[in-house]
Amino acid sequence: MKPFFVIAFLSTIFCVNAQNKDYPIQALDFTKVKLQDRFWMPRIETNRLVTIPASFARCESTGRVKNFLMAATKSGKFCTRYPFDDTDIYKTIEAASFSLALHYDSKLDAYLDSMIQIISNAQEPDGYLYTARTIDKINVNPFFGKERWEKEREYSHELYNAGHLYEAASAHYLATKKTTLLTIALKNADLVCSVFGPNKRHVAPGHEIIEMGLVKLYRITEKIEYLNTAKFFIEERGNFKGYDSKNKDPFKNGAYWQDDIPVKQQQEAEGHAVRAGYLYAAMADIAALTEDKDMLAAVDRIWANETGKKMYVQGGVGAIGNGERFGDNYELPNTTAYNETCAAIANIYFNQRMFLLHGNAQYIDVLEKILYNGFLSGVGLDGKSFFYTNAMQIHHYLQHPDMETERSGWFECSCCPTNIARLMPSIPGYVYAQKKDSIYANLFISGNASLQINNKSIEIKQENNYPWDGHLKFTISTEQPISFNMMIRIPGWAQNVALPNNLYHFSKESNAKVVISVNGKITAYQIQNGYAILKRTWNKNDHIQVILPMEARRVASDTLIKNNIGKLSLQRGPIMYCAEWKDNAGSTSNIILPESAKINTQFNPDLLNGVMVLKSQSFQVLISANGQEIKTIAKPFIAIPYYAWANRGKGEMTVWIPEKVTATELITNR
Repeated sequence: MKPFFVIAFLSTIFCVNAQNKDYPIQALDFTKVKLQDRFWMPRIETNRLVTIPASFARCESTGRVKNFLMAATKSGKFCTRYPFDDTDIYKTIEAASFSLALHYDSKLDAYLDSMIQIISNAQEPDGYLYTARTIDKINVNPFFGKERWEKEREYSHELYNAGHLYEAASAHYLATKKTTLLTIALKNADLVCSVFGPNKRHVAPGHEIIEMGLVKLYRITEKIEYLNTAKFFIEERGNFKGYDSKNKDPFKNGAYWQDDIPVKQQQEAEGHAVRAGYLYAAMADIAALTEDKDMLAAVDRIWANETGKKMYVQGGVGAIGNGERFGDNYELPNTTAYNETCAAIANIYFNQRMFLLHGNAQYIDVLEKILYNGFLSGVGLDGKSFFYTNAMQIHHYLQHPDMETERSGWFECSCCPTNIARLMPSIPGYVYAQKKDSIYANLFISGNASLQINNKSIEIKQENNYPWDGHLKFTISTEQPISFNMMIRIPGWAQNVALPNNLYHFSKESNAKVVISVNGKITAYQIQNGYAILKRTWNKNDHIQVILPMEARRVASDTLIKNNIGKLSLQRGPIMYCAEWKDNAGSTSNIILPESAKINTQFNPDLLNGVMVLKSQSFQVLISANGQEIKTIAKPFIAIPYYAWANRGKGEMTVWIPEKVTATELITNR
């Protein structure tokens, strides 16, 4: 398919009516939101100037680009370990495309053109694109079989590669209006749709994401085969008879792949947490686009289980390192917490879609918790060092071999750094959403947004110093008076809800109230589904001020999480805190923070690129030099935002801190 033909084709389909079935709420496109934010803009700029160039450089130095060059000539030897290494290039292209839309860079644009040409040269004539096989079809890697898609259900990741290609192509087209990568993706998608389907080849993809990718291609082209194939892949899960459903081993009963029972019958989040998050996001897409009520009921159940029984307090999921997977209900260990960064990203996608389905602020509450904590901890302040896993406690006696205690520049399986690179510049797209004459303000990030209601243009300027300060200001600009509902999210943490579904709760309720003023006058408001509804006719330069109480709060967990009994974590606004060795006399595993200890806040502009720290008085348990005496002394206590840990060297860290000594455990060093 020639590029000019694709342009004509797309122009034709954009003239038809949009899909009749879709999410009742639509996110405001990220290109319509221009940020001027002191918290996120420096990080997005670091992503543009450091993370994305470093990702491309590492794709070149590690052989990922070379694999595509060899595939074009069908000669050589696949030179990286995993057949899904192709996706690191796709994800970085997606990241760069988002970045170009926010900040045009002619050199980056030209580099993408050259990279896309390399990908095009590697594509086989019928659309197949998978360098590990194309390079040498005879001497194949044990990850995949002699024939295409032979081991797709398990480890080949052929459809996973395709899914990330589709995601990258959609981003590149929407950001640049170029069809070069889209042409490659559509050719591959047409091949996939011709091979898989009800009366064709059956498979449940081993690693989900092609479902999300196909939905994005459907949105661009309205080609129904893409939507149908996405739905087919989802509904194939649970139909494979080769697994033993009675076996408790997730690798043998199908749960690891979310493939033990059909998705519409699944009751809880299970298996590999990244795959699961991508699946649940795609299920939400299908529920919206096909009005499938059974699919909707399934994602509702799964979300309730995940947030109510399987999520860490900082928004991380996937507790178990063996299989990078969810554990049982309430199985949330701290010293061996896995919490893959990619799982946090997948869960952001899932929660955004749940909000678009239901319009309830609880989903954005979870999304915000992940964004500021479980996701952001995955990237260092330098933009080029990363965590694959995100620990909840680093204890020098109890360290688990799976847990990372310091950041790395790259990984042999480097899915997380490139995933971070693609999410970071897309953040403006999570700030606002719209449903007819209602505008949802979901995230509190300074910047300007442009949108329309009834063909009338509206500009919204948001100003704040969030997440350090709870004073928010929105200024409405209209050319003529216009009536609409301004829906401002009142975060759960400002309403005494630490996280939905009561897995975590504040140890004490706060009486502090959220105050809202319009044009300087305090205004009464109603809260519906977590949103303060401000309905009025808005005029040019009308302004809204919101004061969110920013108290430092202690958070307790459900007592069924055995590891946290007698311990509390610390939260202020959306930020979770941790104690790190650097600020607490070299150790955090010996700290006691009494319930009576007052917690003070102080902004330190010179620490960790500027952070609000929590200060208090704690007790530290000390052991004598001969190891025979124990004493407790009063010591200053400092906590830093969880996202900022491990930027000052290697040492102890903890999120959960005991209030008092309830027992002792003697550990002998040998």
